[in-house]
Amino acid sequence: MSMGILGRKIGMTQIFDEEGKAVPVTVVEAGPCPVLAVRTQEKNGYTAVVLAFGAKKAKRVPKPMKVVFEKAGIEPKRWIREFRIDDVTPFQPGMDVTATIFEAGESVDVTGVSKGKGTAGGMKRYGWGGGPASHGQSKWHRRPGSSGARSYPGRVFKGHGNPGRMGNERVTVKNLKVAAIDAENNLILIRGAIPGARNGLVMVRKKH
Repeated sequence: MSMGILGRKIGMTQIFDEEGKAVPVTVVEAGPCPVLAVRTQEKNGYTAVVLAFGAKKAKRVPKPMKVVFEKAGIEPKRWIREFRIDDVTPFQPGMDVTATIFEAGESVDVTGVSKGKGTAGGMKRYGWGGGPASHGQSKWHRRPGSSGARSYPGRVFKGHGNPGRMGNERVTVKNLKVAAIDAENNLILIRGAIPGARNGLVMVRKKH
């Protein structure tokens, strides 16, 4: 794994590159993320950095977590995530990780929770063609139809799609380009779309 930062998806807009072409970008409010804890090989059996992000009222924080935040010397935060990295020596509890760890033109992986679309049928969820749209004898328009064979194999194959919950799952989009960095306002402009709804948490990671 590689180092990254926690952020909040603000929305999409466009900027213009050196050639005057419009470039669609997603604006992410990235950090500053204080380091809550550092995992070491000697103490934890692996190396990682724990980052916190997002304001949260102190009265809404459980007492055990209050002790963790006080020990690190930071204000209570809403989100806590761990980034496994090889070298944790540059990081200390209480220090801030900002958007300046990225550079324009750099490739990143972005992880978020996709938009929930509720319960959906197979045509919407998997792009099935559906049955005949004509009237008459056809009564099969959007239904799933048969999900398996008869006596052999006598079961439904793994991976067969069925109607069910669509979206609301962890998604990672890889190899996106950083279009620009606004360090003063803690903003990262990422070329293209990223998972999740507005104001949702995203994890932006450096490529290996």
